[in-house]
Amino acid sequence: MWIKFPQRLGNQGVLLLSTGFLEPYYFSFRYKIIFMEINREEIEKKIREIVEPVIKGMGFKLFDVEFKPEGRGWVLRIIADREGGITIKDCETISKKISALLDVEDIIPFSYLLEITSPGLTRPLTKVEHYDFFKGRLVKLILKEPIEGKREVVGLIEDVRNGIIDIRDKEKGDILHIPFSAIAKGRLEIEGW
Repeated sequence: MWIKFPQRLGNQGVLLLSTGFLEPYYFSFRYKIIFMEINREEIEKKIREIVEPVIKGMGFKLFDVEFKPEGRGWVLRIIADREGGITIKDCETISKKISALLDVEDIIPFSYLLEITSPGLTRPLTKVEHYDFFKGRLVKLILKEPIEGKREVVGLIEDVRNGIIDIRDKEKGDILHIPFSAIAKGRLEIEGW
């Protein structure tokens, strides 16, 4: 998806001429029309390529990269984890390293907020890679259509291959082979509660 937005021109006056959903935002500054096109997915991909080796080298795993508008600005969210969890101090350490790296690489040509966070206890799982990341963890799935008579499945992620997620059903102990495309919603469950 392409998102078009204005280039900031310092503290000088900027006048909004027209807007529209996923259409160009046109701004006039002394009769000049200025706009930039940004492909969020492309930025997320480039940032992932740059930060993943650094995060891995620090002993963490990169869970996801999100770049999106929130409130009145843009947020670059780096989601990291490691065995045993991640602390606030870990997030601070990662932030310092990643911030310096992103300043040098200069992939995003405007201001944004860098946020380093953990996936959280009940994190939504929205990509096949998320299920692979959390192998062995308890998940709750809501399916688009029932599989083996179940529309809701709670169980452990046994394996992920070729877009198929193997879940050991918590109730029966059976392994269900669920295509990622059949999942309407998936999230981690708190274990032991």
